[in-house]
Amino acid sequence: MKVAVAHDWLTGMRGGEQVLEAILDLFPEADVFTLICDRSKISSRIKSHSIQTSWMQWLPGVFKNYPKFLPIMPKAVRSLDVRGYDLIISSSHCVIKAVKKDRDTVHVSYVHAPMRYIWDRYEDYFGKDVASAATQWVGKTIRKSMQEWDRRWSQSDQVDRLIANSRFIKQKINEHYGRDAKVIHPFVNVKEFDFLPRDRRSGYYMIVSALVPYKRIDLAVQAFNELKLPLKVIGKGSELEKLEWKADHHIEFLGYQERETILSLMRDARAFVFPGKEDFGITPLESMACGVPVIAFGEGGALDTVVDGKTGIYFKPQTVSALKEAIIQMERSYREFEATQCRDHALTFTCHDFQKQFLNEIKMAFEEKGRMTEEIRARLSLFSSESVQSASSHLNESESEQDPNEANDSIQNPPQ
Repeated sequence: MKVAVAHDWLTGMRGGEQVLEAILDLFPEADVFTLICDRSKISSRIKSHSIQTSWMQWLPGVFKNYPKFLPIMPKAVRSLDVRGYDLIISSSHCVIKAVKKDRDTVHVSYVHAPMRYIWDRYEDYFGKDVASAATQWVGKTIRKSMQEWDRRWSQSDQVDRLIANSRFIKQKINEHYGRDAKVIHPFVNVKEFDFLPRDRRSGYYMIVSALVPYKRIDLAVQAFNELKLPLKVIGKGSELEKLEWKADHHIEFLGYQERETILSLMRDARAFVFPGKEDFGITPLESMACGVPVIAFGEGGALDTVVDGKTGIYFKPQTVSALKEAIIQMERSYREFEATQCRDHALTFTCHDFQKQFLNEIKMAFEEKGRMTEEIRARLSLFSSESVQSASSHLNESESEQDPNEANDSIQNPPQ
């Protein structure tokens, strides 16, 4: 069986690339297709596959500013020719679902998010507070046509089955594409994490995030300023200087940190703060794997990962006052959040379960399209029995090659 795996771009190791690795572990002979690829920033596991890029790869400045090339991405993705394959798997948050394929090829798409730039997060990329006048004009010019284009290439004659990374994204797929989707959550390598007894932990709170506007780190800075409680912020991004200027002395911005440092700090935190509305978000799970509860905005992907009152606290609406109330509640009740309970919940998000569910969706796609043959059934059964079992051995390698300071970009967000 000939398999192609398509991913929007390969410019770093974030959550989406961890999902890509798990898919490639199922199909070790698969070819990879992507708009652009910086081989120096991806893992050896991905580099071990044949990688084909579009003509965007050779455009000047594309690796530093690729989000600005959005208007030409629909044409670039159609230059990726994956005809001649039995199965196409796309790992998509932008345009990659539209790769050129044979009509009878089975196409299964794992959707980290519908094209966020022109749907729900349009203002985060083209709004007046974040974009120049010229960029705002471009956004207004292309938005409607790109929405129509995205909807067209997400229909059932192009993609046989859609998989969402959260219930939130399942809802967005239904709203924007008029289609249903199976929810298969991303995973966390729990074996990498351990935890300290509660009475040995420090009293600080922690954030690991890209420092960009829609992450709403500004809410946390103002809340912790007013409460005069310690907060450590790890990450980099366009908002760093502005946030540092607003923060009082008890808020530390630690910038880039190696993963070992992040895990050490995470294990020692009182609670993890997750103030943005995310498509999924892997860092809350990593926090819980360390036995640390989460304070999260009560919308989006956090509803799939944080159990209110057991592994964390929701705040809503997305305001400073609501966040402050949640922090005060955590100060009063943090002893009630058992480390083992947080960790046990994180244990339910495993790579093994992800891969088993993913293979099942592929089998169903072949059967529904009438393309299931004995050869394909045998190959899928072989992948199921061998690949899933061996994939877990690669997880530690994946984590070591990930950029931890972009961990919260994971699944759904390109770097700014």
